[in-house]
Amino acid sequence: MSHHAPNLEHHFLTRRGLLSRIGMGFGSMALGKLMHETGAQAAPATVQDPFGARVPQFTPKAKRVVHLFMNGGPSHVDTFDPKPMLTKLDGKMLPNTLKTERPTGAGFKSPFTFQKYGKSGLEVSELFANTAQHADDMCVIRSMHADVPNHEPSLGLLNCGESRLNRPSMGSWITYGLGSENQNLPGYIVMCPNGMPIRRSKNWQAAFLPSVYQGTYVDSENLEVDKLVEFVRNTSLDLKQQRRQLDLLLELNQRHMIERQRDGQLDARIQSYELGYRMQMEASDAFDIMKEPESVRQMYGIQGKGKEAFARQCLIARRLLERGVRFLQLWTGEGQPWDNHDEILDHKRLADQTDRPIAALMTDLKQRGLFDETLLIWGGEFGRTPSVELPTPGSNAGKQRGRDHNHWGFTTWMAGGGVKGGTVYGATDEFGFQAVENPMHVRDLHATILHLLGFDHHKFTYRYAGLDYRLTGVEDGPKVIHDLIA
Repeated sequence: MSHHAPNLEHHFLTRRGLLSRIGMGFGSMALGKLMHETGAQAAPATVQDPFGARVPQFTPKAKRVVHLFMNGGPSHVDTFDPKPMLTKLDGKMLPNTLKTERPTGAGFKSPFTFQKYGKSGLEVSELFANTAQHADDMCVIRSMHADVPNHEPSLGLLNCGESRLNRPSMGSWITYGLGSENQNLPGYIVMCPNGMPIRRSKNWQAAFLPSVYQGTYVDSENLEVDKLVEFVRNTSLDLKQQRRQLDLLLELNQRHMIERQRDGQLDARIQSYELGYRMQMEASDAFDIMKEPESVRQMYGIQGKGKEAFARQCLIARRLLERGVRFLQLWTGEGQPWDNHDEILDHKRLADQTDRPIAALMTDLKQRGLFDETLLIWGGEFGRTPSVELPTPGSNAGKQRGRDHNHWGFTTWMAGGGVKGGTVYGATDEFGFQAVENPMHVRDLHATILHLLGFDHHKFTYRYAGLDYRLTGVEDGPKVIHDLIA
C-alpha cells in the first residue's frame, strides 16, 4: 500500500477513495458498522458519540455489570439449593416429577456437602466454598424459572429476553442506555475461552439496536496480549502508519467541509476509525495482566499452568471495570461445559476453574471501592433435575450419574450494587424440581437488573419498524423484585 499523499485538488473523491482503501484497518471490531447493518434509526447523538456516558431514568444503585455465565446449566441442588430430602430418597422414585428434555429415574442425592457461611448462615455447597466467603454480600434466588428445557431457546431468553425471535442482548440494551465511561474501549465485552458457546454471537447481538452496541468477543484462551486484542488490532499497519493515514483523512475532510455540505455517514465512519485507533493502545494495556503484582495474580489462581482461562477473565474484567467498561460477560467455556448429563461429579472440575476466581474478583472489587457500584450476576440458562437421567441411545454412554435439564426451578445469585446481601429469595419444592415460593421468571430478573441500573423496564424502549421494543417484552407480566434490593 502506498503512503504517498494524494493530490488534494481532488479531495472529495480522494476522501472517499482513502476511506475505501483503509477499510476497517483501524480496528476489526467493526466500529465502521456504525452507520448501518441494523436498519435501525439511531439518534444523532448516538451516532456521533456511541459510547458517551448517558444518564439513566432515575438514580441507579449500580453503574456496571459483570455476568458470570455458567453455560450449560449448573445444578442448583449441587451448588446453592440444598435438598436433604434427596439424601433420604436417594435411589427411590420421587413422589412427583415434571417433564424435562430426557427420561429421568430415581432421586439422586448430591455427592457434595453443604455448610452454612457468614452471619447470614447461607448454605452453599463445597463446590463454591471460596465464593461462599462472601455469603453476606450475596442474594441467592432459588426460585428462578424459564420456559423450555433446551439450551438454545433458554440462552436466547436469558441473554435477549426472547427464546425464539431475533432480539438485542441484555448487554446491548444496557450499553445503549448507559453508554460507556471510557471512549477508548468497547462498552460491552464478552470473554469465552477456546471458542464460543452454543448460539455463538447471537448471545450478545445488538439485533435492531445500532450495531456498535453489540458485544465484542474475546477468546480468553490466548495468553499473548496481541492475540487477546485482535478485535482492534491492525495487522497490516503499525500505529505510526495508521496515524499518518488518519491525519491525512482528517485534512481531506476539513477541506471537503469548506466547500460542500457535511456528509454525516462519512463523518461517522472517520470517527469510528479514530476510535479504533485509540482502542488499540488502550486495549493492549487493559488486557495485560502481567502488569498486576504476582500476589494479585495468585489470589485469582493464575500460576501459569493448567486451566486458568476463567481466572484470567476475572482479572481482566476487574481491569476493564476500572477503565469504565459498562457490561462484561464471562462464559465458562465453549459449547455448554456445565451440561453434565453423564457425570455430575464433573461439576467439581468446573467449580475448581471458577470458584476461586469469582471469590477473588469480589474481594478485589471491594478493596478497590468498586464493589458497591458493580452488579455481579451468577448463573446458567437453567438448572438440573433432582432425579438421575436415564441412559438414552446416543447419549450418556450408559452412565447413570448425571442430571437432565430443568427449567422449572433453578438458582441465580446476585451481589454488589444495590443487592440485599445475605439473603435467600424464593424456594423450589423439597426435591428441587420446581419453583414454588415466590417464583421469579427470567424476565423478572431482567426487570430487576434494569431497575438497579436506573431504568424503568416499561419505559426503557427502542422504536423499530413502528413498534416500541423493550428487553422485558411487550407483555405487562415482568416485574421488579424489590425484595432483592437493599
